[in-house]
Amino acid sequence: MNKDKLNKFIQKYNLGGNISSVKWSFKNGKLKTNFVTDDKTLLGNVILDNIDFENCNLGIYSTGQLQKMLGVLDDDVKMSLTKFGDKAVSLNVKDNQTSFDYQLADLIAIQDPPSLKKLPDFESKFKIDGNFINIFIKSKNALTDIDSFTIVNGKDPKCIIGYDKNNTNRITMPLSVIDNNLSENVVFNANLFKEVLSANKECTSAIFEISSEGLGRITFNIDDYKCTYYLVATQGVS
Repeated sequence: MNKDKLNKFIQKYNLGGNISSVKWSFKNGKLKTNFVTDDKTLLGNVILDNIDFENCNLGIYSTGQLQKMLGVLDDDVKMSLTKFGDKAVSLNVKDNQTSFDYQLADLIAIQDPPSLKKLPDFESKFKIDGNFINIFIKSKNALTDIDSFTIVNGKDPKCIIGYDKNNTNRITMPLSVIDNNLSENVVFNANLFKEVLSANKECTSAIFEISSEGLGRITFNIDDYKCTYYLVATQGVS
């Protein structure tokens, strides 16, 4: 197994350390995890296809610790499980010279994310390309003290970091509109959105959808990865 492939999977849900405890589900050549931030403003799932491992569910309590341990190994690694009866208790990962054992958490100790059984209609859709991703990341790095970004409605909707009715430092980015039926501005967490874009910055085209009920969804399909993120409007729709 290529270590970089597994690392990318981790990065796409860990989001710069914002999400640590998750369940990994291996089934029929796919690896999937569902996740949610502590403040419940972002949740989603990441699926990695074409991965050869036995069907199982693993409790990953500290993703950051696992990342550090993976960093010790060379690029080509092999994984196996240490079991006590039918229960997996540790994940063994090794290269040609070095190995580590990562202690697995009990699955009941890791909270499942809320289930999105009924989603609202996403009336507005915007295309996100590599240029927008790069500009947003640079803009957020320039405005480190700004925690939100706003989709400002109008004839030509804009994405603005630092938007306020008063005079503020702000950076405005154009949006590539597919459908726009917003009636009001929508505010989201800029720090988390930056981490989502950073984790998927190799993507050349994604769709950012927004519901008038204050929910956003962005989906990436990159090689063997399918990633979906839901963002709750941080200040409602205003």
